[in-house]
Amino acid sequence: MIEVNNFTKNYYYLNKTPAFSVSDINITAETGSITGLLGPNGSGKSTIMKAICGFHFPTAGKIFLKDSHGNSIDVAENPEAAKDLIGYLPEKSILPPDMYVSDFLEYAAEIHGLYGIEKSKNINRVISECSLEEVLAKKIKTLSKGYSQRVSLAQSIIHNPPNLILDEPVSGLDPAQINQMRKLIKRMSETKAVIMSTHILQEVCSLCSKIYIINQGKLVANGTEQQIISETGSKNLEEAFMALTGEGNE
Repeated sequence: MIEVNNFTKNYYYLNKTPAFSVSDINITAETGSITGLLGPNGSGKSTIMKAICGFHFPTAGKIFLKDSHGNSIDVAENPEAAKDLIGYLPEKSILPPDMYVSDFLEYAAEIHGLYGIEKSKNINRVISECSLEEVLAKKIKTLSKGYSQRVSLAQSIIHNPPNLILDEPVSGLDPAQINQMRKLIKRMSETKAVIMSTHILQEVCSLCSKIYIINQGKLVANGTEQQIISETGSKNLEEAFMALTGEGNE
């Protein structure tokens, strides 16, 4: 479970004038569900997600992660423990191009302190979950975009974290690859709390049980698709999104 309570992050120019802020954000992502962050590019989605992962800390507010025993970990106070509870798939994954997929998975496992039988068990698990059997003997630089995304996802879950953060997970994929990634994300959500950011409305509609719409650093709506449509008096989510953000959607 992931809880974002009154999260604020302020950025400043070198002359200390305000550059951009994400203000007073509250988000709850339950285990066994996919929570969507929907908003235009530059709305603040990645800022929120990177803070959940402990890559930077709130200017104000708190972020908590729950472990498998139900204990809450404050990300800012205990970032190392928090990182063990998070798997993160960035929008633009940087993979070592000349490594073979099998070698990279071994490396990723060891980074998370997995060795011996435990390492083998977790590598075999992610190979199966991400359907990587056919590319284990290939160099990463030879992989399609779809397989590269799967390898990135595999390394993010190799330590079997209870929480998963996906930043634009279908960006740049073709329709067939998008469908494969959707199925994979749904499987992951059965045992994890998943937060997925996107600016593509169709992805939210197809995957997410709860939606948070972010615009210009502020939370402008949250709820199920039907709740947001009803509260904005719209015909569909696309119309609601346009009313809330002043922008169209892909």
